[in-house]
Amino acid sequence: MLFLSGPPAQAQQRKRPTTRTKSKAQLERERRTTLRRIKETSRILAQTQEKKQASIGQLNALKEKLTVQQGVIRNISTELKTVETDVRQTEGQVQQTQQSLEQLRAEYARMIYAASKTANSYNRIMFLFAADSFNSFLRRLRYVRQYSEVRQAQAAQISATQQKLSRQLNNLNEQRQQKSTLLSNQLTEKKNLISLKTQQDQVVTKLSQQEEKLGQELARRQQAVQRLDNLIAQRVREEIARAARAAAAARAARANAARSGVRGGAGSTSRTSAAEEDAAASRVNRVTLTPETAALSSSFADNQGRLLWPVARGFISQHFGRHAHPVLKNVIVENRGVDIQTNAGEPVRAIFDGKVLTVSSVPGMNNIVMIQHGEYFTVYAKLRSVSVHEGQEVKARATIGTVQTNSEGTSEVQFQLWRNSANLNPESWLGRK
Repeated sequence: MLFLSGPPAQAQQRKRPTTRTKSKAQLERERRTTLRRIKETSRILAQTQEKKQASIGQLNALKEKLTVQQGVIRNISTELKTVETDVRQTEGQVQQTQQSLEQLRAEYARMIYAASKTANSYNRIMFLFAADSFNSFLRRLRYVRQYSEVRQAQAAQISATQQKLSRQLNNLNEQRQQKSTLLSNQLTEKKNLISLKTQQDQVVTKLSQQEEKLGQELARRQQAVQRLDNLIAQRVREEIARAARAAAAARAARANAARSGVRGGAGSTSRTSAAEEDAAASRVNRVTLTPETAALSSSFADNQGRLLWPVARGFISQHFGRHAHPVLKNVIVENRGVDIQTNAGEPVRAIFDGKVLTVSSVPGMNNIVMIQHGEYFTVYAKLRSVSVHEGQEVKARATIGTVQTNSEGTSEVQFQLWRNSANLNPESWLGRK
């Protein structure tokens, strides 16, 4: 007697949830970001190479491109691992589908062989009328019909499995082709990396031969940094004193209004209290905030790690704090902010709403703009031109000037961040580009 077989074990398996799609999407976003950074850095590097001489700006651009290039290779390696995992999984699926197809074909062959014994209508009629009762006749009739339906279902399942196997094999071929392309790309990018390292070594060698010139440039930069530090400290002190005077005047006005309705004794107490508050305010090394500037300060602080970059394109060529000179041995340089290397003529923009506190010029730093954001101050130096004036209210993204390009072809803006008299690391405040 023929028994109906259930679906093969492989068909009953459930697919486990996977995060592969998210991972691939993330890799694609990283790839696009890296390609954009390579394009930007290549353009900046080309500008520094136009002068046909080695420079610190050229070295910084090469270092940035090397870093990005290494990121490209890491991204390809990660993508390769993902594709290799996909290939192994697809090969396993193909093997399971092939086994399932072989099992279905074997079952179908046994069914066809059994059916061949009762192939003609005479045998089927004899089988039906050989029943010893009407109920037995009905059962045999249902069996004949079910037998035919099972044959059709088995044939359809074989066809569907063949189509599934064909899709899996096509997918496997595409994955293998993708793997081959990635391996080729990885080889190309590694060659590019070696070429960049060679260029970097050549620039370092040339710069090492200009030790005296580099030392003179460093001395001039340190003098310029000191002049800028003095200007910032002076303007912060002046703003602290101005805000304290304004707050004292406001308190005095409130005290006078209060005295108009009280006796002289009470007024004397108010005058003494106001004088003490003024003296206390003058000793505090911070800006006295109004409700409006306090709200601005709070909003600025809330955006830590998400603030705009002062230029739309570029990279940090010199980081905040103390670090070794890129060429001169045993020389430590200190940076109060970050230097951002960018394109020639790149617009410089305010990173947050605020008021222009200072527009000035500092030898070695060219034009500078200082913007106040409550008790926070941002400083933009090495500007070729300035398009704002002191006292002007500006919004985030507002253009305040353009970046300066030095004699070596390096376009760089110096950006600093202060909270009252405290120097802060801008890199922990700026958002990701």
